[in-house]
Parts: sequence; structure tokens; C-alpha cells
Amino acid sequence: MFSRYCAAVFALALTTTMSVSAQTSVAPKMDWTQLPSLPDREGFASPFAGVCGGALIVAGGANIAGDKWADPFVKKWYDSIFVLDSPQAKWRAGGKLPRPLGYGVSITTDDGLVCLGGANEKGHYADAFLLRMKDGKLTRKALPHLPAPCANACGALVGGTIYIAGGIETPAATTAMHTFWALDLNAQEPLWRELDPWPGPERMLAVAGTHDGAFYLFSGAKLTPGDNGKPVREFLRDAYRFTPAEGWKRLADLPRAAVAAPSPAAVHGNHMLVLTGDDGLNVAFQPVEKHPGFPRNALSYDAAADAWTVLDTVPISRATVPTVLWHDQVVIPNGEVRPRVRTPEVWSLRLR
Repeated sequence: MFSRYCAAVFALALTTTMSVSAQTSVAPKMDWTQLPSLPDREGFASPFAGVCGGALIVAGGANIAGDKWADPFVKKWYDSIFVLDSPQAKWRAGGKLPRPLGYGVSITTDDGLVCLGGANEKGHYADAFLLRMKDGKLTRKALPHLPAPCANACGALVGGTIYIAGGIETPAATTAMHTFWALDLNAQEPLWRELDPWPGPERMLAVAGTHDGAFYLFSGAKLTPGDNGKPVREFLRDAYRFTPAEGWKRLADLPRAAVAAPSPAAVHGNHMLVLTGDDGLNVAFQPVEKHPGFPRNALSYDAAADAWTVLDTVPISRATVPTVLWHDQVVIPNGEVRPRVRTPEVWSLRLR
């Protein structure tokens, strides 16, 4: 009787252990290296970045011209395109964008780099175009315009469909956009569709993600008008998943806000990593030139368990920069290291 009881207990424990291990998995390890820095002294925030013909492309973006600690400071916008043909190569010039532009959405496809929306000193744009590499030179193909001008949105490619979430329509907006757009690149005549948005606050500077046929939306900032009429940010921690069949589902909240974190999230197995980003704890830090930077950690989301783990092993502080999957590595080209400070550094992350 006792032996049968022990066998039953052991079987139950084994079943429980197998059930738990099937639901959770170990967060990935991160190996960080540096690629050649972009040949610009300041570097750029929110350039377009992706892969064309096997080469890494970084285009446009913005930095602060002159005294970055002055109030007000002057932001400068760029149309330059840089090309890195291999991780061992040197950056070369790749032409110009149609206008100085930054803070748009970058999507790498099989055909090249899709650039969506963005802004410059004249306002926000609904532009959409594809950069392609032919015989070592970049060409540009127009795509259907976005349904509205938009900057500070996030987006990702799921299958053959581009999804774009949130953003702001004008530079002085005091309310973020509560919009969710889709473009089926495989359609005979691709057209943007306006879909039902996520069941949460409107936002800008969120992090997109894609995993197992679903689109993910993490964090971001809600805007409200302040007493002086200027926008005030609310740093959000909520998260959502979208599939065409099931629509939106609320997920577990992030351990902290990660506004303007590199997007889309890095993926390894069932895990999606939200890297650094602004948690809002030092948003009013003074003096601004002594700001300590953004959190040097990563938030690992286990899609199977709907659970988060904090990984304190990130050597950089970054915001307002796209991620690019290139040579099986997640590349982070430039971005902000702290308010008003950009970097020309290019980092790559290998997950294992």
C-alpha cells in the first residue's frame, strides 16, 4: 500500500513538474558586441533602419544642432543614407531620402526597407515608400500613403501584413493617436485598412512585436494637455496581443514603463525582449545635462506563460531607435542614450 502511495505521489509530482515546465521557459542569454560606428560625430535619434539586398541601411533621423543644453534647443533633421554591406565592412554613403525625415516606422521585408510616416521641422508626414538595393545602389518605390500623417508610431510585419499602432498626428499634439492600420503587401492592390484599436489608452512611442502570427503592443506614452497647453506624458505599462481571428487580448503589465524602447522587440523562442527605454522615473531630472540615462536592463516577456522577467545585463542605455534583424543578430543603430544626447554607436545583440 505504501509503495503504491509513493508511486502515486511521484507520478503526481512528475506530472506537475512537466506541466509547469511546459508553461514557462528560461529567459534567453544576451551576447552584446559593437559594429562599426556610423560616420557622424553626434549620431541620430529615430532614423529609418533595416536590410536591403543583404546590407544594413540607416537613413535620416535627427539630432540637436549647436548647444544641446539650451532652452529651447534646435533639432536638426537629416536625409542622408548609410550602407553597411557586411559586419566587417565600413559604412558607405547610399544616397538621400526624398526629404529630411525621422521618427517614422521601419519595416524590413523580403523586397527591402519600408519607411512609413515620420517628421521634420515642417511637420508630420503620411509618406510610405520602399527602399530596394539594385546593383549596389538604392532605389525608391512609392507605396500607398498612410491614412493620416503620423510620427512616433510603432509597427511590425506579421506574415505579409504591416501593422502600425498609435503615434501623433502633429508636432504640437496634446493627444496621441488611437489608431491601428494594416497593409497587406501580398494584395494585388495594397491599401491601408483602419482596424479596431487596442482596448486601452491611446499612445505614442510604444514598442511593437511579432510572435507566432500575432502582433504585440507594449508600453508607450499617453498625452494630455498641461496647464501651459503643452503635452504631458503618462508612462504606460500595459500590453496587448492582436490576431486577425481573435482580435485584441490584454496581457500582463510590464514590470516598468519602456517608452520609446528599441522597436520591434527582439524575439528568441517564446520570449520577446523589450530593451532599455524610458521608465519615466527621471523625466523631470535636473540639471538635464546630468541625467543618468535610461534603465540598463531588458524586460523579457514569455508569450507562453504571459509573464515577465527583468534581465539586468544590458550594457547600453537607448531610446528612439529601431531594431534590425541582420546576420542572426538584433542590431540597434544609434538612438538616444539620455535626453538630448544621441550616439553614433551601433550595437548588436545575439540571443541564445
